[in-house]
Amino acid sequence: MYNNKKVVVVMPAYKAALTLETTYNEIPFDLVDEVVLVDDHSPDNTVEVAKSLGIKHVIRHDKNKGYGGNQKSCYTKALELGGDIVIMLHPDYQYTPKLLTAMISIIGEGLYPVAFASRILGKGALKGGMPMYKYIANRFLTLFQNIMLNQKLSEYHTGYRGFSREVLETVPFHKCDDDFVFDNEMIAQIFWKGFEIAEVTCPTKYFDEASSINFVRSSKYGLGVLRVSILYRLAKWGIKWNLLD
Repeated sequence: MYNNKKVVVVMPAYKAALTLETTYNEIPFDLVDEVVLVDDHSPDNTVEVAKSLGIKHVIRHDKNKGYGGNQKSCYTKALELGGDIVIMLHPDYQYTPKLLTAMISIIGEGLYPVAFASRILGKGALKGGMPMYKYIANRFLTLFQNIMLNQKLSEYHTGYRGFSREVLETVPFHKCDDDFVFDNEMIAQIFWKGFEIAEVTCPTKYFDEASSINFVRSSKYGLGVLRVSILYRLAKWGIKWNLLD
């Protein structure tokens, strides 16, 4: 609990058997009440590892639903459990669970309803091994998005995100894509509904066991991000976009 608010950490998992325990052991359980792991039909023993760690809420998809589909299951379960503060933490140990305390406090103190951990603030991205082509694409896409959405985020592409219950109950995240562009569609919904997003500096790690999409899927994701940004701007100009209803 934090300020009498229930804290739920959700972990969208795919082939996380080798890194899950390390990630889980760094979670600050003096603040975190529940952990939810949703396994997206992994071919490894992620589910068995999760259960051996004592994670009570383990959900396994009968088929792979994609990164966005996984998050939908995560947030739905977190709300069912009565979560007031919900933090998405990847179980691949690319992002440190030690930042949970900062993100929880930002939301729990009522400073911001959404908190992102940014790899771009400071020099964490390249220092942590982010491939140069991904860094350049991140910077270009973020600039374009800030212009189109009239915002000033340092990056839109982090996988480390925290939300208040009000945000998750207000934005229609179930309408978002089931693949990676889910994240950016949800950001569009958040800003459309008038919520603000805080950012904290986050070190990151790139290594063999950490999940990462290849160049082809990255390119598809980038085009999806451009589409979301343009549709958001058109919606601001009065052209209806059902995702934002």
